Amino acid sequence: MIITVIRTILLYIVIIIAVRIMGKRQISELQTSELVVTLLISDIAAVPMQNTDQSMLSGIIPIFVLIVCEIFISLVMLKNDKFRRVICGKPVIVINDGKIDQKAMTELRMSTEDLFEELRQKDVFRIEDVSFAIIETNGKISILKKPSSETVTAAQLGVQTKNNGMQAVIVSDGHISDSSIEFCGLNKKWLKQILIRERVQLKDIFIMTADRGKRYNIIKKAEV
Repeated sequence: MIITVIRTILLYIVIIIAVRIMGKRQISELQTSELVVTLLISDIAAVPMQNTDQSMLSGIIPIFVLIVCEIFISLVMLKNDKFRRVICGKPVIVINDGKIDQKAMTELRMSTEDLFEELRQKDVFRIEDVSFAIIETNGKISILKKPSSETVTAAQLGVQTKNNGMQAVIVSDGHISDSSIEFCGLNKKWLKQILIRERVQLKDIFIMTADRGKRYNIIKKAEV
């Protein structure tokens, strides 16, 4: 039993390392080759976990061989567009200048329900608002709205706005995130001053966010 636990933990660490080497992607963003490698890794790792009579190397070596193959294929795809199209395919336009391309949808085996579901996930609820819709190689949809349906921006209105950067979580469940404070260009002295001003203790904070403009928001822990 102990051996099985140790083998599982070791393989778990190996898989984490392997995924880190492959790069940061969500499952929905994986290209074809990356998805195949991910599925194969999960299957290969399961065998030595369940069969303690099998050597650990019989699982670890194939995993890293697959990683090397994936890195090699990725490098080739960077240099050769034709090879990339063979492995990953190419983007397909399903709405062209406001018109649905029924032939393209048939080739993708994409139903009208699938198309409208993808549009709704992009906050588009009227097909007449769409100028172009493209199914990318990872299966996601990219949309360009018609100019008349686009949201008006501050620049179009001629309004000057200040860029305060991205909001980050600087305190989570009473714990300070040093990297987030540094990212916002702030420091712990500033944080301490804010806590004194708001009359709140660090341990009582559930989430505190801030940005580079020193705008902040504090959410206290709920009373149990």
